[in-house]
Amino acid sequence: MAGIYIHIPFCKQACHYCDFHFSTSMKKKSEMVEALKKEILLRKNEFKDEVVETIYFGGGTPSVLTVSEIAGLIHSVYDNYSVIDNPEITLEANPDDLRIDKIETLATGPVNRLSIGVQSFFEEDLKLMNRAHNTQEAEACIRESRKYFDNISIDLIYGVPGMSNERWLNNIEKALSFEIPHISSYALTVEPKTALKKFIEKGIVQNVNDEVAQEHFEILNETLMAKGYSCYEISNFGKPGYFSKNNTAYWQQKKYIGIGPSAHSFDGDSRGWNINNNLKYLKSITENKLPIEVEALSKTDKYNEYVMTGLRTIWGVSLEKIRTNFGDNYHDYLLIQSEKYLENHLLYLDDEVLLTTKKGKFLADGIAAHLFMLNLS
Repeated sequence: MAGIYIHIPFCKQACHYCDFHFSTSMKKKSEMVEALKKEILLRKNEFKDEVVETIYFGGGTPSVLTVSEIAGLIHSVYDNYSVIDNPEITLEANPDDLRIDKIETLATGPVNRLSIGVQSFFEEDLKLMNRAHNTQEAEACIRESRKYFDNISIDLIYGVPGMSNERWLNNIEKALSFEIPHISSYALTVEPKTALKKFIEKGIVQNVNDEVAQEHFEILNETLMAKGYSCYEISNFGKPGYFSKNNTAYWQQKKYIGIGPSAHSFDGDSRGWNINNNLKYLKSITENKLPIEVEALSKTDKYNEYVMTGLRTIWGVSLEKIRTNFGDNYHDYLLIQSEKYLENHLLYLDDEVLLTTKKGKFLADGIAAHLFMLNLS
């Protein structure tokens, strides 16, 4: 099974923290939609032996597209690939785009999952992030979406400067009040060349605090787990039957094709990424050329990626898989490197599977970096 990711490189305005590829000019939107369809066609042979089980619209802001543009892209996938019955089709959307009429129309089409970028239910947080919506729009959008869609996720950001533990808990409780079956939540990070980075350097906004972010994560984890959610991946919490198939596929290293400017792809042996320039992307596709750069993965690359993705999830890192796929050297190295984390109760072994403890979960990426192999090919 495999997935199709479609990157929509447009936003109404730039969030202060975001370093994803997008344009705030919509002048080339129609032209871009046609180019995306063409890339879907040009790459169909990459999945000639695969069956697509997920289609995911990310961005940018996919909800700036019309319902007919979204449907047209989905039809292009169906026209060129084998697709399972009832695939998971997710649309990332901002609350200000999801008016009642658009929600109703979307519900009559193939999209069956909404991922709504709420980020916070507090006005001061939304202003700091420069989000295009307000709290009233966020709440109204969720209430209306719940009438038409069963499978809904919302995004929340923690570790925001000035956000107290109490306000963060209120954010979580507000989300729970809508009985949403999936919540994705991320720590605010300060990326280079973003407005947030400049504001912090100028002293306009206080810097993020890792200790506060860890406290927020622990509050998030404890609160959601008590309400029946599983933290199946550090940033993703789902009720039974509502784990994102798209997200799960990434963490379980299934194949996917990324369509659109800056989109990434993975086929098990290599990773590819499209050019992150809209005009150059359009020109290349017009000339029937794929604007993609590909990197072959070494055995060590694959080991490191498996360790990184495995530790972030409830499925962990299988020692048997390490030995079978990579050999005894990698297996023995992993156990040696893991010793201090096992002793400090940040990792534990369960039936030959290496997992993070409750204490170690927030630190998974840092732990994984110390388990990486650096000197074997």
